[in-house]
Amino acid sequence: MKKLYSYLFISLLFIGSNFSQTRYIDQVFSAVDIDQNVLYSTNISVLTGAPAAQGLPMEVYTPTGDTETSRPLIIHMHTGTFLPIMYNGNPTGMRQDFATTTICEDYAKRGYVVANIEYRLGWNPTLPTQTERAASLMIAVYRAIQDCKAAVRYFRKDFETNGNSYGIDTSRIILSGQGSGGWIALGYATVNKIDDIQLPKFLDLTDPLNPVPLVDTAVLGDWDGYGGNPALNMENNVGYSNDVHMVLSMGGGMGDLSWLEAGDVPMAAVHCPTDPTAIYSTGDVSVPQIGIVTTDISGSYDVMVAANAFGNNDAISAGVYNDPYTTAAQAASQSLVGFVDQSGTTISNAVDHVFPYMTGNPFESAPWDFWDSTTLVNVIAPAVGLTAADAQGVHASGLATNPNMGIGKCFAYIDSTLGYFCPRIVNALLLPGNNVGLQETTLNTKVSIFPNPAGNNVTITSDNKTITGIEIYSTTGKLVSTKNGLNTSLYQFNQLKLSTGMYIVNVHFKEGTITEKLIIE
Repeated sequence: MKKLYSYLFISLLFIGSNFSQTRYIDQVFSAVDIDQNVLYSTNISVLTGAPAAQGLPMEVYTPTGDTETSRPLIIHMHTGTFLPIMYNGNPTGMRQDFATTTICEDYAKRGYVVANIEYRLGWNPTLPTQTERAASLMIAVYRAIQDCKAAVRYFRKDFETNGNSYGIDTSRIILSGQGSGGWIALGYATVNKIDDIQLPKFLDLTDPLNPVPLVDTAVLGDWDGYGGNPALNMENNVGYSNDVHMVLSMGGGMGDLSWLEAGDVPMAAVHCPTDPTAIYSTGDVSVPQIGIVTTDISGSYDVMVAANAFGNNDAISAGVYNDPYTTAAQAASQSLVGFVDQSGTTISNAVDHVFPYMTGNPFESAPWDFWDSTTLVNVIAPAVGLTAADAQGVHASGLATNPNMGIGKCFAYIDSTLGYFCPRIVNALLLPGNNVGLQETTLNTKVSIFPNPAGNNVTITSDNKTITGIEIYSTTGKLVSTKNGLNTSLYQFNQLKLSTGMYIVNVHFKEGTITEKLIIE
Protein backbone atom coordinates (compact mmCIF):
# COMPACT_ATOMS: atom_id res chain seq x y z
CA MET A 1 0.00 0.00 0.00
CA LYS A 2 2.80 2.41 0.88
CA LYS A 3 4.37 1.90 -2.56
CA LEU A 4 1.05 2.66 -4.23
CA TYR A 5 0.58 5.93 -2.36
CA SER A 6 4.17 6.93 -3.05
CA TYR A 7 3.57 6.30 -6.74
CA LEU A 8 0.39 8.38 -6.68
CA PHE A 9 2.21 11.26 -5.01
CA ILE A 10 5.23 11.14 -7.30
CA SER A 11 3.06 10.96 -10.40
CA LEU A 12 1.53 14.30 -9.47
CA LEU A 13 4.91 15.98 -9.52
CA PHE A 14 5.00 15.66 -13.30
CA ILE A 15 1.61 17.19 -14.04
CA GLY A 16 2.40 20.34 -15.97
CA SER A 17 1.84 22.43 -19.02
CA ASN A 18 0.55 19.70 -21.33
CA PHE A 19 -3.00 20.57 -20.25
CA SER A 20 -4.94 23.56 -21.57
CA GLN A 21 -5.09 26.48 -19.18
CA THR A 22 -8.52 27.30 -17.76
CA ARG A 23 -9.20 30.15 -15.38
CA TYR A 24 -10.18 29.06 -11.85
CA ILE A 25 -8.62 25.64 -12.48
CA ASP A 26 -5.08 26.46 -13.68
CA GLN A 27 -2.60 29.23 -12.93
CA VAL A 28 -3.40 31.70 -15.71
CA PHE A 29 -1.70 34.71 -14.07
CA SER A 30 2.02 34.98 -13.41
CA ALA A 31 1.88 37.44 -10.50
CA VAL A 32 -0.42 38.70 -7.75
CA ASP A 33 -1.01 41.99 -5.98
CA ILE A 34 -1.27 41.91 -2.17
CA ASP A 35 -3.15 44.46 -0.10
CA GLN A 36 -1.34 44.21 3.24
CA ASN A 37 -2.73 44.40 6.79
CA VAL A 38 -6.33 45.25 5.93
CA LEU A 39 -8.22 45.59 9.22
CA TYR A 40 -11.51 43.70 8.83
CA SER A 41 -12.65 43.80 12.47
CA THR A 42 -11.70 44.38 16.09
CA ASN A 43 -12.67 42.03 18.89
CA ILE A 44 -11.77 40.96 22.41
CA SER A 45 -8.79 38.66 22.84
CA VAL A 46 -8.01 36.64 25.95
CA LEU A 47 -4.63 35.44 24.73
CA THR A 48 -2.63 37.32 27.37
CA GLY A 49 -5.06 36.63 30.20
CA ALA A 50 -6.98 39.87 30.71
CA PRO A 51 -9.50 40.62 27.94
CA ALA A 52 -8.26 43.30 25.56
CA ALA A 53 -9.30 44.63 22.16
CA GLN A 54 -7.37 43.14 19.25
CA GLY A 55 -7.39 44.36 15.67
CA LEU A 56 -7.83 41.51 13.18
CA PRO A 57 -5.96 42.07 9.92
CA MET A 58 -5.82 40.18 6.64
CA GLU A 59 -3.95 40.22 3.36
CA VAL A 60 -6.04 40.36 0.17
CA TYR A 61 -4.53 38.70 -2.91
CA THR A 62 -5.71 39.55 -6.43
CA PRO A 63 -4.32 38.53 -9.84
CA THR A 64 -2.03 41.18 -11.31
CA GLY A 65 -3.49 42.79 -14.42
CA ASP A 66 -6.87 41.06 -14.12
CA THR A 67 -9.76 42.90 -15.77
CA GLU A 68 -12.53 40.67 -14.36
CA THR A 69 -14.66 42.53 -11.80
CA SER A 70 -16.86 39.72 -10.48
CA ARG A 71 -14.59 37.03 -9.07
CA PRO A 72 -15.11 34.25 -6.51
CA LEU A 73 -13.74 35.10 -3.07
CA ILE A 74 -11.78 32.53 -1.05
CA ILE A 75 -11.34 33.29 2.65
CA HIS A 76 -8.41 31.21 3.88
CA MET A 77 -7.48 30.42 7.49
CA HIS A 78 -4.09 29.25 8.73
CA THR A 79 -3.31 26.36 11.05
CA GLY A 80 -1.99 26.48 14.61
CA THR A 81 -4.28 24.63 17.08
CA PHE A 82 -5.61 28.02 18.27
CA LEU A 83 -2.34 28.95 20.01
CA PRO A 84 0.52 31.18 18.81
CA ILE A 85 3.32 29.65 16.76
CA MET A 86 5.88 27.73 18.83
CA TYR A 87 3.72 28.02 21.96
CA ASN A 88 1.55 25.46 20.20
CA GLY A 89 4.55 23.12 20.01
CA ASN A 90 4.73 23.48 16.23
CA PRO A 91 6.96 25.38 13.78
CA THR A 92 3.82 26.65 12.01
CA GLY A 93 0.75 28.53 13.17
CA MET A 94 0.45 32.02 11.71
CA ARG A 95 -0.95 33.55 8.57
CA GLN A 96 2.62 34.30 7.40
CA ASP A 97 3.45 30.57 7.28
CA PHE A 98 5.13 29.63 4.00
CA ALA A 99 2.42 27.12 3.05
CA THR A 100 -0.39 29.55 3.89
CA THR A 101 0.96 32.40 1.79
CA THR A 102 1.83 30.00 -1.04
CA ILE A 103 -1.72 28.61 -1.08
CA CYS A 104 -3.20 32.12 -1.18
CA GLU A 105 -0.89 33.18 -3.98
CA ASP A 106 -1.62 29.99 -5.95
CA TYR A 107 -5.39 30.53 -5.73
CA ALA A 108 -5.00 34.16 -6.82
CA LYS A 109 -2.91 33.11 -9.83
CA ARG A 110 -5.86 30.93 -10.84
CA GLY A 111 -8.10 34.00 -10.89
CA TYR A 112 -9.64 34.07 -7.42
CA VAL A 113 -9.63 36.89 -4.89
CA VAL A 114 -8.15 35.49 -1.67
CA ALA A 115 -8.28 36.85 1.87
CA ASN A 116 -5.70 35.43 4.29
CA ILE A 117 -7.27 36.33 7.64
CA GLU A 118 -6.03 36.50 11.20
CA TYR A 119 -8.41 35.19 13.85
CA ARG A 120 -8.34 35.23 17.64
CA LEU A 121 -6.22 32.62 19.41
CA GLY A 122 -6.11 31.37 22.96
CA TRP A 123 -7.14 28.38 25.07
CA ASN A 124 -5.64 26.38 27.92
CA PRO A 125 -4.81 22.72 27.25
CA THR A 126 -3.39 22.30 30.79
CA LEU A 127 -6.66 22.80 32.66
CA PRO A 128 -7.18 20.01 35.21
CA THR A 129 -10.38 18.40 33.93
CA GLN A 130 -11.49 17.18 30.56
CA THR A 131 -14.63 19.31 30.82
CA GLU A 132 -12.58 22.48 31.36
CA ARG A 133 -10.20 21.64 28.51
CA ALA A 134 -13.10 20.92 26.16
CA ALA A 135 -14.76 24.21 27.08
CA SER A 136 -11.57 26.16 26.54
CA LEU A 137 -10.92 24.66 23.09
CA MET A 138 -14.54 24.91 21.98
CA ILE A 139 -14.67 28.58 22.94
CA ALA A 140 -11.50 29.21 20.91
CA VAL A 141 -13.11 27.59 17.85
CA TYR A 142 -16.30 29.55 18.50
CA ARG A 143 -14.47 32.90 18.63
CA ALA A 144 -12.68 32.09 15.39
CA ILE A 145 -16.01 31.28 13.68
CA GLN A 146 -17.31 34.67 14.82
CA ASP A 147 -14.20 36.34 13.37
CA CYS A 148 -14.54 34.56 10.04
CA LYS A 149 -18.16 35.68 9.82
CA ALA A 150 -17.06 39.26 10.44
CA ALA A 151 -14.62 38.86 7.51
CA VAL A 152 -17.38 37.62 5.20
CA ARG A 153 -19.55 40.56 6.21
CA TYR A 154 -16.63 42.94 5.65
CA PHE A 155 -16.51 42.01 1.98
CA ARG A 156 -20.28 42.25 1.57
CA LYS A 157 -20.19 45.66 3.25
CA ASP A 158 -17.43 46.73 0.87
CA PHE A 159 -19.49 45.42 -2.06
CA GLU A 160 -22.57 47.39 -1.04
CA THR A 161 -21.07 50.61 0.34
CA ASN A 162 -17.63 50.98 -1.21
CA GLY A 163 -18.18 50.03 -4.84
CA ASN A 164 -16.84 46.48 -4.56
CA SER A 165 -13.22 47.56 -4.35
CA TYR A 166 -11.92 43.98 -4.60
CA GLY A 167 -14.06 42.97 -7.58
CA ILE A 168 -15.75 39.97 -5.94
CA ASP A 169 -18.88 37.99 -6.72
CA THR A 170 -20.83 37.87 -3.44
CA SER A 171 -22.77 34.80 -4.63
CA ARG A 172 -19.53 32.79 -4.74
CA ILE A 173 -17.75 32.92 -1.39
CA ILE A 174 -15.64 29.92 -0.37
CA LEU A 175 -14.07 29.12 3.01
CA SER A 176 -10.73 27.33 3.02
CA GLY A 177 -8.63 26.29 5.98
CA GLN A 178 -5.54 24.32 7.00
CA GLY A 179 -5.72 22.25 10.18
CA SER A 180 -7.50 24.38 12.78
CA GLY A 181 -8.50 26.68 9.92
CA GLY A 182 -10.39 23.71 8.50
CA TRP A 183 -12.12 23.29 11.88
CA ILE A 184 -13.29 26.90 11.63
CA ALA A 185 -14.59 26.49 8.08
CA LEU A 186 -16.50 23.28 8.88
CA GLY A 187 -17.98 24.79 12.04
CA TYR A 188 -18.92 28.01 10.26
CA ALA A 189 -20.92 26.06 7.69
CA THR A 190 -22.80 23.85 10.16
CA VAL A 191 -23.30 25.55 13.55
CA ASN A 192 -26.59 27.42 13.18
CA LYS A 193 -28.75 26.78 16.25
CA ILE A 194 -28.45 26.69 20.02
CA ASP A 195 -28.79 22.90 20.14
CA ASP A 196 -25.50 22.57 18.24
CA ILE A 197 -23.52 24.11 21.09
CA GLN A 198 -25.53 22.56 23.92
CA LEU A 199 -24.91 18.90 23.19
CA PRO A 200 -24.07 16.90 26.35
CA LYS A 201 -20.33 17.08 25.63
CA PHE A 202 -20.58 20.88 25.54
CA LEU A 203 -22.26 21.07 28.96
CA ASP A 204 -20.77 21.16 32.45
CA LEU A 205 -22.61 18.27 34.12
CA THR A 206 -21.05 18.68 37.56
CA ASP A 207 -24.61 19.13 38.79
CA PRO A 208 -26.66 16.82 36.53
CA LEU A 209 -29.84 18.61 37.55
CA ASN A 210 -28.44 21.97 36.51
CA PRO A 211 -26.27 21.56 33.40
CA VAL A 212 -24.27 24.66 32.48
CA PRO A 213 -23.45 25.48 28.84
CA LEU A 214 -19.71 25.62 28.25
CA VAL A 215 -20.37 28.06 25.40
CA ASP A 216 -22.65 30.72 26.87
CA THR A 217 -24.14 32.95 24.17
CA ALA A 218 -25.19 35.47 26.82
CA VAL A 219 -21.48 36.03 27.48
CA LEU A 220 -19.75 35.25 24.17
CA GLY A 221 -22.47 36.26 21.73
CA ASP A 222 -24.09 34.00 19.18
CA TRP A 223 -22.38 32.06 16.38
CA ASP A 224 -22.75 35.04 14.05
CA GLY A 225 -20.82 37.25 16.47
CA TYR A 226 -23.80 39.24 17.71
CA GLY A 227 -24.79 39.93 21.32
CA GLY A 228 -23.12 38.72 24.47
CA ASN A 229 -21.15 40.78 26.96
CA PRO A 230 -19.65 43.81 25.15
CA ALA A 231 -16.55 43.42 27.33
CA LEU A 232 -15.97 39.99 25.74
CA ASN A 233 -17.52 40.29 22.27
CA MET A 234 -17.64 43.24 19.87
CA GLU A 235 -20.11 43.25 17.00
CA ASN A 236 -18.49 43.87 13.60
CA ASN A 237 -19.87 44.73 10.15
CA VAL A 238 -23.42 44.42 11.41
CA GLY A 239 -26.31 44.01 9.01
CA TYR A 240 -24.65 42.13 6.17
CA SER A 241 -25.06 38.51 5.13
CA ASN A 242 -22.90 35.68 6.51
CA ASP A 243 -23.75 33.34 3.60
CA VAL A 244 -20.98 31.26 2.07
CA HIS A 245 -21.26 28.76 -0.75
CA MET A 246 -18.56 26.11 -0.31
CA VAL A 247 -16.05 24.78 2.24
CA LEU A 248 -12.57 23.37 1.58
CA SER A 249 -10.83 21.64 4.49
CA MET A 250 -7.17 20.64 4.68
CA GLY A 251 -6.99 18.24 7.61
CA GLY A 252 -9.80 19.90 9.55
CA GLY A 253 -12.36 18.40 11.92
CA MET A 254 -16.00 19.01 12.83
CA GLY A 255 -16.92 19.53 16.48
CA ASP A 256 -19.77 17.07 16.19
CA LEU A 257 -21.09 15.19 13.19
CA SER A 258 -24.68 16.01 14.21
CA TRP A 259 -23.97 19.60 13.16
CA LEU A 260 -24.06 18.49 9.53
CA GLU A 261 -27.54 18.53 7.99
CA ALA A 262 -29.21 18.32 4.60
CA GLY A 263 -28.98 21.66 2.83
CA ASP A 264 -25.52 22.61 4.13
CA VAL A 265 -23.06 23.94 1.57
CA PRO A 266 -20.90 21.65 -0.61
CA MET A 267 -17.64 20.49 0.96
CA ALA A 268 -14.38 18.92 -0.22
CA ALA A 269 -11.31 17.91 1.75
CA VAL A 270 -7.79 16.57 1.79
CA HIS A 271 -6.67 14.72 4.89
CA CYS A 272 -3.92 12.44 6.18
CA PRO A 273 -5.51 9.27 7.63
CA THR A 274 -2.49 9.10 9.97
CA ASP A 275 -3.43 12.45 11.62
CA PRO A 276 -3.43 11.89 15.41
CA THR A 277 -5.34 15.08 16.27
CA ALA A 278 -7.98 15.62 13.61
CA ILE A 279 -8.90 11.95 13.32
CA TYR A 280 -9.70 10.82 9.76
CA SER A 281 -13.00 9.24 10.88
CA THR A 282 -14.24 10.23 14.37
CA GLY A 283 -12.31 10.22 17.63
CA ASP A 284 -11.08 12.13 20.65
CA VAL A 285 -8.66 15.06 20.53
CA SER A 286 -5.81 14.33 22.91
CA VAL A 287 -2.65 16.16 23.97
CA PRO A 288 0.36 14.08 25.11
CA GLN A 289 1.03 14.19 28.86
CA ILE A 290 -2.40 15.79 29.41
CA GLY A 291 -5.01 13.44 28.01
CA ILE A 292 -8.34 13.92 26.27
CA VAL A 293 -9.27 17.50 25.42
CA THR A 294 -12.62 16.88 23.76
CA THR A 295 -14.52 13.92 22.40
CA ASP A 296 -15.95 12.68 19.13
CA ILE A 297 -14.45 15.14 16.67
CA SER A 298 -15.19 14.01 13.10
CA GLY A 299 -12.60 14.24 10.35
CA SER A 300 -12.90 14.36 6.60
CA TYR A 301 -13.89 10.73 6.02
CA ASP A 302 -16.99 10.78 8.21
CA VAL A 303 -17.85 14.35 7.23
CA MET A 304 -17.80 13.51 3.51
CA VAL A 305 -19.74 10.27 3.97
CA ALA A 306 -22.49 12.30 5.67
CA ALA A 307 -22.34 15.29 3.31
CA ASN A 308 -22.60 13.01 0.28
CA ALA A 309 -25.48 11.04 1.81
CA PHE A 310 -27.43 14.22 2.57
CA GLY A 311 -27.05 15.29 -1.06
CA ASN A 312 -25.12 18.40 -0.07
CA ASN A 313 -22.38 17.53 -2.55
CA ASP A 314 -24.69 16.80 -5.48
CA ALA A 315 -23.59 20.03 -7.14
CA ILE A 316 -19.99 18.78 -7.03
CA SER A 317 -20.86 15.25 -8.07
CA ALA A 318 -22.73 16.51 -11.13
CA GLY A 319 -19.42 17.48 -12.73
CA VAL A 320 -17.27 15.34 -14.99
CA TYR A 321 -13.68 15.02 -13.72
CA ASN A 322 -10.95 13.94 -16.09
CA ASP A 323 -8.07 15.49 -14.14
CA PRO A 324 -5.23 13.34 -12.78
CA TYR A 325 -5.79 14.61 -9.24
CA THR A 326 -9.26 13.09 -9.12
CA THR A 327 -7.94 9.84 -10.57
CA ALA A 328 -5.22 9.74 -7.89
CA ALA A 329 -7.71 10.60 -5.12
CA GLN A 330 -10.10 7.84 -6.17
CA ALA A 331 -7.31 5.27 -6.29
CA ALA A 332 -5.98 6.39 -2.89
CA SER A 333 -9.45 6.27 -1.33
CA GLN A 334 -10.11 2.79 -2.70
CA SER A 335 -6.73 1.50 -1.54
CA LEU A 336 -7.38 2.85 1.95
CA VAL A 337 -10.20 0.35 2.54
CA GLY A 338 -9.15 -1.80 5.48
CA PHE A 339 -6.82 0.86 6.93
CA VAL A 340 -7.14 1.48 10.68
CA ASP A 341 -6.90 5.18 11.58
CA GLN A 342 -5.75 6.78 14.84
CA SER A 343 -9.13 6.24 16.53
CA GLY A 344 -8.99 2.50 15.83
CA THR A 345 -11.67 2.78 13.16
CA THR A 346 -11.33 0.54 10.12
CA ILE A 347 -12.09 2.37 6.87
CA SER A 348 -14.76 0.24 5.20
CA ASN A 349 -15.49 2.09 1.94
CA ALA A 350 -14.00 4.56 -0.49
CA VAL A 351 -15.60 8.00 -0.33
CA ASP A 352 -15.88 10.82 -2.85
CA HIS A 353 -14.71 14.42 -2.36
CA VAL A 354 -11.85 13.67 0.03
CA PHE A 355 -8.28 13.04 -1.13
CA PRO A 356 -6.49 10.89 1.50
CA TYR A 357 -2.76 11.59 1.68
CA MET A 358 -0.75 8.59 2.85
CA THR A 359 2.86 9.75 2.97
CA GLY A 360 4.49 6.79 4.68
CA ASN A 361 5.30 8.90 7.77
CA PRO A 362 3.57 7.76 10.98
CA PHE A 363 1.36 10.46 12.54
CA GLU A 364 1.80 12.90 9.65
CA SER A 365 -0.97 15.49 9.41
CA ALA A 366 0.20 18.35 7.18
CA PRO A 367 2.56 17.23 4.38
CA TRP A 368 2.08 20.63 2.69
CA ASP A 369 3.91 22.42 5.54
CA PHE A 370 7.35 23.96 5.14
CA TRP A 371 9.40 26.01 7.58
CA ASP A 372 12.97 27.28 7.65
CA SER A 373 14.81 26.41 10.86
CA THR A 374 17.11 29.44 10.60
CA THR A 375 14.15 31.80 10.39
CA LEU A 376 12.49 29.95 13.24
CA VAL A 377 15.56 30.42 15.48
CA ASN A 378 16.68 33.90 14.48
CA VAL A 379 13.45 35.70 13.60
CA ILE A 380 10.30 34.04 14.90
CA ALA A 381 11.52 32.92 18.34
CA PRO A 382 12.73 36.40 19.40
CA ALA A 383 9.54 37.96 18.00
CA VAL A 384 7.33 35.76 20.21
CA GLY A 385 9.59 35.95 23.28
CA LEU A 386 11.17 32.49 23.09
CA THR A 387 14.78 31.31 22.93
CA ALA A 388 16.85 29.69 20.23
CA ALA A 389 16.72 26.45 22.24
CA ASP A 390 12.91 26.66 22.24
CA ALA A 391 12.95 27.08 18.46
CA GLN A 392 15.30 24.15 17.98
CA GLY A 393 13.03 21.95 20.09
CA VAL A 394 9.97 22.97 18.07
CA HIS A 395 11.86 22.33 14.83
CA ALA A 396 12.75 18.82 16.03
CA SER A 397 9.14 18.23 17.06
CA GLY A 398 7.94 19.18 13.59
CA LEU A 399 10.42 16.84 11.94
CA ALA A 400 9.23 13.96 14.14
CA THR A 401 6.03 13.70 12.07
CA ASN A 402 7.28 15.30 8.85
CA PRO A 403 10.87 14.01 8.62
CA ASN A 404 11.22 14.61 4.86
CA MET A 405 9.85 18.15 5.11
CA GLY A 406 11.14 20.27 2.25
CA ILE A 407 10.09 22.95 -0.17
CA GLY A 408 9.64 20.49 -3.04
CA LYS A 409 7.30 18.34 -0.95
CA CYS A 410 5.41 21.45 0.17
CA PHE A 411 4.85 22.61 -3.41
CA ALA A 412 3.83 19.13 -4.58
CA TYR A 413 1.13 18.71 -1.94
CA ILE A 414 -0.18 22.25 -2.40
CA ASP A 415 -0.38 21.62 -6.15
CA SER A 416 -2.23 18.35 -5.54
CA THR A 417 -4.60 20.01 -3.08
CA LEU A 418 -5.54 22.94 -5.31
CA GLY A 419 -5.55 20.70 -8.36
CA TYR A 420 -8.14 18.57 -6.56
CA PHE A 421 -10.19 21.44 -5.11
CA CYS A 422 -10.40 23.84 -8.04
CA PRO A 423 -12.40 21.67 -10.50
CA ARG A 424 -14.85 21.03 -7.67
CA ILE A 425 -15.19 24.75 -6.99
CA VAL A 426 -15.81 25.35 -10.68
CA ASN A 427 -18.51 22.69 -10.92
CA ALA A 428 -20.20 23.41 -7.59
CA LEU A 429 -20.43 27.16 -8.25
CA LEU A 430 -20.92 26.95 -12.04
CA LEU A 431 -17.87 29.02 -12.87
CA PRO A 432 -16.70 29.41 -16.47
CA GLY A 433 -15.20 26.13 -17.58
CA ASN A 434 -17.68 23.99 -15.63
CA ASN A 435 -18.87 20.82 -17.28
CA VAL A 436 -22.18 20.41 -15.46
CA GLY A 437 -24.92 19.08 -17.75
CA LEU A 438 -25.00 19.28 -21.54
CA GLN A 439 -23.76 22.42 -23.25
CA GLU A 440 -25.85 24.58 -25.52
CA THR A 441 -23.68 23.70 -28.49
CA THR A 442 -24.47 20.01 -27.94
CA LEU A 443 -28.22 20.58 -28.28
CA ASN A 444 -27.88 23.31 -30.90
CA THR A 445 -30.10 25.70 -28.97
CA LYS A 446 -29.63 28.71 -26.72
CA VAL A 447 -31.30 29.17 -23.35
CA SER A 448 -31.81 32.69 -22.02
CA ILE A 449 -32.71 33.67 -18.46
CA PHE A 450 -33.82 37.23 -17.80
CA PRO A 451 -33.52 39.34 -15.86
CA ASN A 452 -30.37 37.86 -14.40
CA PRO A 453 -29.68 38.89 -11.63
CA ALA A 454 -33.39 38.67 -10.83
CA GLY A 455 -35.89 39.31 -8.08
CA ASN A 456 -39.12 37.34 -7.73
CA ASN A 457 -39.95 36.99 -11.44
CA VAL A 458 -37.77 35.11 -13.95
CA THR A 459 -38.37 34.30 -17.61
CA ILE A 460 -36.65 31.35 -19.30
CA THR A 461 -36.63 30.95 -23.08
CA SER A 462 -35.22 28.61 -25.72
CA ASP A 463 -34.53 29.98 -29.19
CA ASN A 464 -35.51 26.91 -31.24
CA LYS A 465 -36.49 23.92 -29.07
CA THR A 466 -39.45 23.02 -26.85
CA ILE A 467 -38.90 23.16 -23.10
CA THR A 468 -40.41 20.13 -21.34
CA GLY A 469 -39.49 20.95 -17.75
CA ILE A 470 -37.48 23.28 -15.50
CA GLU A 471 -35.85 22.70 -12.11
CA ILE A 472 -34.15 25.30 -9.90
CA TYR A 473 -31.65 24.10 -7.30
CA SER A 474 -29.68 25.89 -4.61
CA THR A 475 -25.90 25.47 -4.76
CA THR A 476 -26.25 22.89 -1.97
CA GLY A 477 -28.32 20.68 -4.29
CA LYS A 478 -31.73 21.42 -2.73
CA LEU A 479 -34.62 21.60 -5.21
CA VAL A 480 -36.32 24.97 -4.58
CA SER A 481 -38.70 25.22 -7.55
CA THR A 482 -39.84 22.97 -10.39
CA LYS A 483 -42.24 22.93 -13.34
CA ASN A 484 -42.92 19.73 -15.29
CA GLY A 485 -45.11 18.86 -18.25
CA LEU A 486 -44.23 21.94 -20.26
CA ASN A 487 -44.57 22.28 -24.03
CA THR A 488 -43.30 25.77 -24.69
CA SER A 489 -40.25 27.80 -25.68
CA LEU A 490 -40.94 30.45 -23.00
CA TYR A 491 -41.86 30.04 -19.35
CA GLN A 492 -42.10 32.62 -16.56
CA PHE A 493 -41.71 31.93 -12.84
CA ASN A 494 -43.64 34.44 -10.73
CA GLN A 495 -43.17 35.11 -7.03
CA LEU A 496 -40.23 32.76 -6.59
CA LYS A 497 -39.40 34.29 -3.19
CA LEU A 498 -35.88 32.83 -3.16
CA SER A 499 -33.12 33.95 -0.83
CA THR A 500 -30.31 36.08 -2.23
CA GLY A 501 -27.61 34.00 -3.87
CA MET A 502 -26.77 31.76 -6.80
CA TYR A 503 -29.01 28.97 -8.11
CA ILE A 504 -28.63 26.20 -10.69
CA VAL A 505 -31.31 25.98 -13.37
CA ASN A 506 -31.83 22.74 -15.32
CA VAL A 507 -33.83 23.32 -18.50
CA HIS A 508 -35.07 20.03 -19.95
CA PHE A 509 -35.77 19.19 -23.59
CA LYS A 510 -36.67 15.82 -25.06
CA GLU A 511 -33.16 15.83 -26.57
CA GLY A 512 -31.38 16.53 -23.27
CA THR A 513 -30.75 19.15 -20.59
CA ILE A 514 -29.02 22.53 -20.46
CA THR A 515 -27.76 23.86 -17.12
CA GLU A 516 -27.47 27.58 -16.46
CA LYS A 517 -26.94 29.77 -13.41
CA LEU A 518 -29.40 32.25 -11.91
CA ILE A 519 -28.48 35.03 -9.46
CA ILE A 520 -31.18 36.28 -7.08
CA GLU A 521 -30.64 39.72 -5.56
